[in-house]
Amino acid sequence: MRNPLAGGQVPHPNLATLDLVDRSPRNAGTSSSVPALEEGSMDPWALSQLKDTGQLKAFSMAGRMRRTVVGLLKACGLLCSLYFFICSLDILSSGFQLLGSRMAGDVFKDNVVLSNPVAGLVIGVLVTVLVQSSSTSSSIVVSMVASKLLSVQASVPIIMGVNVGTSITSTLVSMAQSGDRDEFRRAFSGSAVHGIFNWLTVLVLLPLESAVALLQRLSALALGVARLQPGARPPDVLKALTKPLTHLIVQLDGDLIASSATGNNTTSSLIRQWCGRSREPSQGHSNGTGALSPCAGKNSSALEDRLPCRHLFVGSVLTDPAVGCILLAGSLLVLSACLVLIVKLLNSVLRGRVAQAVRTVINADFPFPFGWLSGCLAILVGAGMTFLLQSSSVFTAAVVPLMGVGVISLDRAYPLLLGSNIGTTTTALLAALASPSDMLLSAVQVALIHFFFNLAGILLWYMVPVLRLPIPLAKHFGDLTARYRWVAVVYLLLTFLLLPLAVFGLSLAGGTVLATVGAPLVGLVLLLILVNVLQRRRPSWLPRSLRSWAWLPLSLRSLEPWDRLVTHCCPRRACTRPQTATKEACCYETPEVLASQQF
Repeated sequence: MRNPLAGGQVPHPNLATLDLVDRSPRNAGTSSSVPALEEGSMDPWALSQLKDTGQLKAFSMAGRMRRTVVGLLKACGLLCSLYFFICSLDILSSGFQLLGSRMAGDVFKDNVVLSNPVAGLVIGVLVTVLVQSSSTSSSIVVSMVASKLLSVQASVPIIMGVNVGTSITSTLVSMAQSGDRDEFRRAFSGSAVHGIFNWLTVLVLLPLESAVALLQRLSALALGVARLQPGARPPDVLKALTKPLTHLIVQLDGDLIASSATGNNTTSSLIRQWCGRSREPSQGHSNGTGALSPCAGKNSSALEDRLPCRHLFVGSVLTDPAVGCILLAGSLLVLSACLVLIVKLLNSVLRGRVAQAVRTVINADFPFPFGWLSGCLAILVGAGMTFLLQSSSVFTAAVVPLMGVGVISLDRAYPLLLGSNIGTTTTALLAALASPSDMLLSAVQVALIHFFFNLAGILLWYMVPVLRLPIPLAKHFGDLTARYRWVAVVYLLLTFLLLPLAVFGLSLAGGTVLATVGAPLVGLVLLLILVNVLQRRRPSWLPRSLRSWAWLPLSLRSLEPWDRLVTHCCPRRACTRPQTATKEACCYETPEVLASQQF
């Protein structure tokens, strides 16, 4: 707060006020890992001020022509980078499918493990992380339910895990902006808010589903009311744009993944070798995937009618995991390069009054009392864009860099990401309507369970402003990772790999072992959360020994010792925190400081 002085004079800010020199000890004797916002310093969550580059009228004719040409080149570069970025995501998904699809099929075959809801949840997370596609994971579940290998009740936790696992893509994308402290804070909070929303929804709905089967009954009720007719497949705009490039690199047969889960023989490679026919044969017919039907296989002339695919790995002697490793390395390299280029171009393009107007429109709210309509409209926009792109990963991966450069605020990105969850379920619902008649009911019910899960999450964590807990939690994660960037890697590994693998390993030993080990750990975590909340809100309710964690060793109440260890182990420039750059920039951009200080 401002303290008015006598005579209405306001003193010039000095170095200590703006915290240009870090004189405070690093969390000495405190339990918090994130420093509080100093008085007088800039709010790190405020959108950065976009520089006004001036009007074209102020330039000569040659200057205006040069600025126009440069602007067009930047726009073309941005579109090309975005196109290659989307294509690299497609190739990345193909690489993960070649590496992990066989394992995914083997995991889904164990019905004893899938009978445990917690095990089903982590299996859904792991499989989606392996194949990098929620659509592929959902198609496996639909095929198993339709083939009577998996009950609808056992599929509900897997669908929840699929919803959680798809948020890993935005987390990986946010890592590319770790070079700038403020950009990384905003970008990582945008990816974290998506994952936190999914996990909080699971924590509420998974016990409720295990107790009363709410989603299963609700989907069955909606299925009974509707009169289903097989429909057409949903529009696939994004695939039509990326297919000319991605199909020159690799083509996969997606039906083989579902076949491995249903127990069919899938010893052949996932890499497609035959893509069509030169002419219509007299006997037999194609099954629509480029492969011949059994009847056509008996005709010797039919073998001559098949046309080979045209991509890099046709006839390759490499195994599927070897090709997957090559695609994974190449796509990650291209994805990172494109993402860095996109961020640089956005920082260069988003300047001036037009950029300021665009940002104002995106983050604008309706006037009172219709302010709540802004969030609902953002949810619809997110759902519509995801439906058009046919990929929630692409949409969320595009929103995160925009958050990093300060175009979209966290409060506006939150409903956009929730809308992407709804959009991917409507896509799956339309795809289920295109299923064969014998699989129609099962496919639609699984798609409805996915839809109602995300809809219930929106009702829980968005419609009531007080319950929008993912936003403050994501801000806390953003502050934490801005100060300790290695925390982002730990969060990624723990959330999407190590903890699901540990739970899956315990579930293999049986439900009793999982409950014996997991229940005390979950209880301890909940107790620690409760004590921390009471320490901040109602410390008088706690015993004196629990009102502070000062009696614990520093390594158990602060990340500073761990930060020194990580900084010592890894390269200095990769792990140290950029502390002085922002402060020096603030100094040189503040005329009052320049006038009052002698450097």
